[in-house]
Amino acid sequence: MIIAIDAMGGDHAPDSNVLGGLEAAKEWKDTEIILVGDESRIRALLTEIPSNLKIVHTTETIEAEDEPVKAVRRKKDASMVVAGRMVKEGNAQAMISAGNTGALMTTGLLVVGRIKGIERPALAPMIPTIDDGGTLALDLGANMDAKPEHLAQYALMGSIYRDKVHGISKPRVGLLNVGTEANKGNELTKEAYPLLEALPIHFVGNVEARDVLNGVCDVLVCDGFAGNIMLKSLEGTASAMFSLLKQQFSKSLKTKIGAALLMPELRGLKSKLDYKEHGGAPLLGLNGLVLKSHGSSDAGAIKHAVRQARIAISNQLVENISKEVIQ
Repeated sequence: MIIAIDAMGGDHAPDSNVLGGLEAAKEWKDTEIILVGDESRIRALLTEIPSNLKIVHTTETIEAEDEPVKAVRRKKDASMVVAGRMVKEGNAQAMISAGNTGALMTTGLLVVGRIKGIERPALAPMIPTIDDGGTLALDLGANMDAKPEHLAQYALMGSIYRDKVHGISKPRVGLLNVGTEANKGNELTKEAYPLLEALPIHFVGNVEARDVLNGVCDVLVCDGFAGNIMLKSLEGTASAMFSLLKQQFSKSLKTKIGAALLMPELRGLKSKLDYKEHGGAPLLGLNGLVLKSHGSSDAGAIKHAVRQARIAISNQLVENISKEVIQ
């Protein structure tokens, strides 16, 4: 297996990407890790270079504030673009980036290319759930608008991903809506509902946002606008909840003692809601494996993304999606 990492993308680049790549190379000797970026900065962070760790030097970087399409077209030697080109040309089986989401989506579309028959690739991160099973949600921001046919493709791709990567046989697929009744929602969800029913998937109907964290489905389908609002709401609620807990536990000596006793459980709860534990979100629908790590990813998150990529490659995720779509 050959996996390329955009070493220069993300809030903590290149440090987190390089260290995460090094950890992955040391753990999985059967996988070649290629760090793509400024070679001098990468080498300065490496205390050792295993035989399965390589560096591909690039001279440009796509910044967070760059306009995606212009950046990808003009910065031909940007680390993200070069990594995407490696996937396109077969020199890597997957790429991972914590950089500009819009630029990565553009790289996927313009450089890697779509699977034949897929109209719009979808960003599919995992949402933590109370039962620890998690829900794969798509699309959560790659496309703000969608047609019913796009939601049907999201459902099919998400179902295949959970089966092939997470080993869930017949994953439950839900459609994000304002009510559980089949006739609820806007024109998009009303038209998408029968399309999802007709697919060879385990469709469980409409799902309300308040039930997502309870693990009522394994795959949640929605347009990028509604999905991104839901995701940011969940992240904001979790952050506010822990801030409130911190305030309450700091009020007196008694509450501080209570906090000390509960600290292991509280850390476990925070970890359960932490995006970093899930590594990265695949851009499903591309003719190559592309994983988007969170912009604030640390070395552990990058290593988790490599683990995800290895599983997806082993189970021929892209090939299986392509096969289903063509049928």
